[in-house]
Amino acid sequence: MTTMSAIEERLEAPTARGLAQAVSRGVREGALSPGAKLPPIRTLATQLGLSPTTVSAGWALLARSGTIHTDGRRGTRVTGPPESGPGRYRRALERQLDFALDLSTGTPDPALLPNLATALGQLTTAGILGSYLDDPVLPELLEVLKDQWPYPPEKLMVVDGAMDGLDLVSRSLLRFGDRVVVEHPGFPPLLDLLESIGVVVVGVPLDRAGLRPEPLAAALRIPSAALFLQPRAQNPTGASMTKERASALAPILARAAGTIVVEDDSAGAVAASAPISLGQWIPDQVIHIRSFSKSHGPDLRLAAMSGPSQLLGEIAHRRQLGQGWSSRLLQRVLLSLLTDPVAVAAVDHARDEYTRRRAALVSALTSLEVEVTDGDGLNLWVPVHDESAAIVRLATRGVGVTPGAPFDILAGGVDHIRVTVGLVADGHEALALVLAAAANTTSWASGAR
Repeated sequence: MTTMSAIEERLEAPTARGLAQAVSRGVREGALSPGAKLPPIRTLATQLGLSPTTVSAGWALLARSGTIHTDGRRGTRVTGPPESGPGRYRRALERQLDFALDLSTGTPDPALLPNLATALGQLTTAGILGSYLDDPVLPELLEVLKDQWPYPPEKLMVVDGAMDGLDLVSRSLLRFGDRVVVEHPGFPPLLDLLESIGVVVVGVPLDRAGLRPEPLAAALRIPSAALFLQPRAQNPTGASMTKERASALAPILARAAGTIVVEDDSAGAVAASAPISLGQWIPDQVIHIRSFSKSHGPDLRLAAMSGPSQLLGEIAHRRQLGQGWSSRLLQRVLLSLLTDPVAVAAVDHARDEYTRRRAALVSALTSLEVEVTDGDGLNLWVPVHDESAAIVRLATRGVGVTPGAPFDILAGGVDHIRVTVGLVADGHEALALVLAAAANTTSWASGAR
């Protein structure tokens, strides 16, 4: 089969996106091999009955996803599927040393997680209720989740953690070449996921109150399939969307009726700010995900997800082809943790302790003229003069942090590092001195300013 035939047979729509999808399918199915040379734009346009502009736009989508590469007079060739593995996420977590104080993980303090003894003691069987087609959510857990949700949900389901929810939403509802709006700075695993699907990612800046309305309105002037945001304790900045900001964003998104809003409440119950969702204003557009990893334990691998019945129905149908449902055994553990007064008190204490730890380091850094926002959650977004120099300087002091570059979507911003302050129980003044020295380092060769 020729390259032209492989594309022509898979072309379902005479559009740039249709062409990009045809080439992408050809690569996935092996009809277009890595290294295969693609026809010139005008030749392909004539053969397929498309305009050269349409073909050029399709090529741009494929190039952004890494599926093809153009090399001047040598022409355009297939590069094959994207390399496996999370590029941004790997860069964010990659470390060469074992640190005495590793603040790069973004994980909760194990000492602040609730004790599982009572919850595990109540388990007697790992059997299912009666059928593989039973309701995938325990009815008792469903009622508890509804009572704690930030708006009346039309439908609720339980998934295997927030990233599983984001993956199910993305792979069920997004298509190659779709335009997707995200926060800047954003969450590296989500960005890796979106790029692996081949969508076009557009960043919108945020401030301490959440996404900024004017840049969001400008971004949505071009039709977009989805907006992904973290409504509180945003990772990495700690920003939490205020009710005033949400009420300003809602009409902008309501005008973009074809845009799905996906909210990732990853901090959950350990966020100091109150639960909030745009679902209070535009429920027909919102999918809201709440994780229990930070609050109740990463290894529970559980999150709850709400949304319109039609959208969650599509996701549930796709899920039936894979894992089917989240472990009801783990759901019973979560139900116990959400209703046992001792466990509830432990999570409340963890929230207050994380708030104290963050405030202590923010205060200490502010006194040293390092400008950081108080924010919320486990992480602190620290501006630095030179990211690489700051990381090297901290490494020599035995402190590991996360580089800011993998979180960046818009170019030309201030360098940052992410510090998981939730892991720092004491010694905030001493740590602030080390961080301030690193923040003021302009290059490893020249030292601090």
